[in-house]
Parts: sequence; C-alpha cells; structure tokens
Amino acid sequence: MHTVVERELELKLVLSPERRIPVPALLGYLTDDPYAVHVTFHIDTEHPVYWTFARELLVEGVFRPCGQGDVRVWPTKAEGRSVVLMALSSPAGDALLEAPAAAVSAWLERTLRVVPPGTEGERLGLDDELAQLLAQ
Repeated sequence: MHTVVERELELKLVLSPERRIPVPALLGYLTDDPYAVHVTFHIDTEHPVYWTFARELLVEGVFRPCGQGDVRVWPTKAEGRSVVLMALSSPAGDALLEAPAAAVSAWLERTLRVVPPGTEGERLGLDDELAQLLAQ
C-alpha cells in the first residue's frame, strides 16, 4: 500500500529583488519513492514543469543553506516572513523560487510521519526482492 502526501501552494518566482510572480505548485511525496520529493510548477506554458530532488535536501534547507549544482535550498526572510528559497538550474534555464517556510515545513512533517528519516530503505522492499532472487 503506497501513500501520497501532497500540498498545493503558491510559490513566487523571483525575477529581481523587487519583482516576483506567483507560481501555483504542487508538492508531492510518494512512499514508493521514499528518498525523493516531487514539485510540479504550473507556469504559463502548456505543460507543467516537474522537478524531483532529495527529501533530505528540502528538510535541511528549511534550517540552513544546503545543496550544490542543480538544486540549492536555504531559509531567509522576505518582507518580514520566513521563506525557503530554492535555486533550480537546468539546461533550459535557471529559476529562483520562494516558498512560505511554514507551509513547506508542515508538509515535510507529514512526509516524515509517514516515512521517518532512516526508514526509507525499508520502504523500497529491496531486502524482500533480494531474498527472492537468492532463493531461486
């Protein structure tokens, strides 16, 4: 039995220090992919944009700067509110997104209740599959 933990929220695409545009997004976590978080961005294009990265990166990024390369996450304040910034880089371009820290933290807590940190490997069922292979 697989569980899905989702949360819709509005992120802000940071275009410049003064200019941000709203981007509807869906945070998704699937227990059959326990190490990853999935973010779907609905921008002004025909197709949504999908990003997948380590849940651990987002958990840590709520508290301190982390990540390198394609995904970097860090906490900060914007207009007096606590936010989490996500810098995403791809061959198609770069984006800096701002998410409300409280909403991201609440959603992450739900994922951590479903699959506590350190138990992700048990979710994959690799031990069972390996035992079946060795038994043959």
